[in-house]
Amino acid sequence: MQLDLASGAGLCPGNNESAGKHRSGKTRKGSVWLCQAAWSASRTKNTYLAAQYRHLIVRKGKKRSIVAVAHSMLIIAYYLLQWQCAYQDLGPDYFKVRNEDAITHRLVRKLTGLGYHVTLQPARTGEVSQTP
Repeated sequence: MQLDLASGAGLCPGNNESAGKHRSGKTRKGSVWLCQAAWSASRTKNTYLAAQYRHLIVRKGKKRSIVAVAHSMLIIAYYLLQWQCAYQDLGPDYFKVRNEDAITHRLVRKLTGLGYHVTLQPARTGEVSQTP
């Protein structure tokens, strides 16, 4: 049902497959009103939708990221109506917490590439250490 809703709003990702070969599927322009709401949501502070926009804009660009945020908003609205519950935001640090190991590994690799010897040890809660 949610795919029908997203498809009707023009926010469903395209899928062009024939004989087992996957080709690029173009996403339609999308609902103007949902995209406008997504622009607003991407400018808010300390929200999941703004974090999602910043996470996607690096790889997809502004307009595709907005369509993805609009799709997320539509799916959120669908489930809120289906389950009759209040919205609970995942928070602005959702992507950082979810990929904590990958972020640590990437930053250690960067520092090693710059010529530093890196040793990791967990900091005590609330303590940030800056050693030269």
